Amino acid sequence: MSGIQRYGDSKRWADVVVHRGVAHWVEVAEDMSLDARGQIAQVLAQIDATLGTIQSDRTRLLQVLVYIADEHDGPVLNELWDAWVPAEHPPVRAMVQVRLGEACKIEMVVTAAVPKA
Repeated sequence: MSGIQRYGDSKRWADVVVHRGVAHWVEVAEDMSLDARGQIAQVLAQIDATLGTIQSDRTRLLQVLVYIADEHDGPVLNELWDAWVPAEHPPVRAMVQVRLGEACKIEMVVTAAVPKA
């Protein structure tokens, strides 16, 4: 399939898929032993790392779908999010409470524009 770039080597999923200048990926905390604040901070840092891998940045975020295990962690998410997201370039964001894996507190589905090479 020409024009589609896939990053990662899993048979089950790609780490990132880029098509027509738009990247799509999912982030969950690498360290599930962290509390909600720790996992949220880690996921935001992982988004930054992935943006760097695809030569993009926070100003090019288009949409972030947030799946949170406990709605009571929403204020923590908002606090960390507000400090992280560029105020002049916020993406579309939705937050939904869902049942995640046993220790998983947060999962984010990210869409971002990728600059042309």
